[in-house]
Amino acid sequence: MAIIIALIPAIAWGSIGLVSGKLGGNAYQQTLGMTVGALFFGIGTWLFAHPVMDTKVWLLGILSGLFWALGQSQQFQAMKYIGVSMTVPMSTGMQLVASTLAGALLFGEWKTGKMVAMGLLALVLLVVGATLSSRKEKTGESSASGNYVKGIRTLLISTAGYAGYTIVVNAGHLGATAVVMPQAVGMLVGALLFSIGHDAFAKATAKNIVTGLFWGTGNVFMLMAMSSVGLAIAYSMSQMGIVISTFGSIFLLGERKTHKEMTWVTWGAILIIAGGVVLGMMK
Repeated sequence: MAIIIALIPAIAWGSIGLVSGKLGGNAYQQTLGMTVGALFFGIGTWLFAHPVMDTKVWLLGILSGLFWALGQSQQFQAMKYIGVSMTVPMSTGMQLVASTLAGALLFGEWKTGKMVAMGLLALVLLVVGATLSSRKEKTGESSASGNYVKGIRTLLISTAGYAGYTIVVNAGHLGATAVVMPQAVGMLVGALLFSIGHDAFAKATAKNIVTGLFWGTGNVFMLMAMSSVGLAIAYSMSQMGIVISTFGSIFLLGERKTHKEMTWVTWGAILIIAGGVVLGMMK
């Protein structure tokens, strides 16, 4: 049951890109709309679950949400420099390395030599799979090296934000239902700050509230999974949603892939799934 709970975030988060792609809007409108939806979800969780939220939960929850806003905004910025097809898989790989190693090294979740070996194998499978998914066939055109450097730099900042978002919750031993609303408040505050001067208040922003509901669903189940299987496994399995995002963008959003690229994407998806299976076997 714990592994099934850990897979729900992959489905919910993997669908976000497809839903927001259909709803439209720029990066800042999508981010702000998502945070508003997440706040609605947080309020609903608070009303139905009645969690106890003390000062610690509020402070750490808001801090976690601010980290998320940093990670999301910088990921969108990287898309401007190196494109979506390179950003998403590379960001996924960086997040997997950061969060999995944090769980193993900071929180001691790998307790035996066997778990270390399996964890490292899973990391290799996941990162290689993400790399294959982002590979593009050479067509004689190449992006400017300056943009590539900027893209990598913003992805590193994004990764730090996403890692902080989960590490703060795990280190504070915060309850899955209690932290949802404070976290959403921090996300909204961060999104508002990053959206200044970017025409964020528009019709598309309201539409993207739906994506926040998807994110909120994935977030609650990811936090639940963290408490049962640990940060390293929970977060890594949540990133398997890249399979949904990749194939969904090809078949539903009409993104074009050459025959070689389709082969690379398929093998990448297989390796990502294999990495998730290895992580599941660790418990």
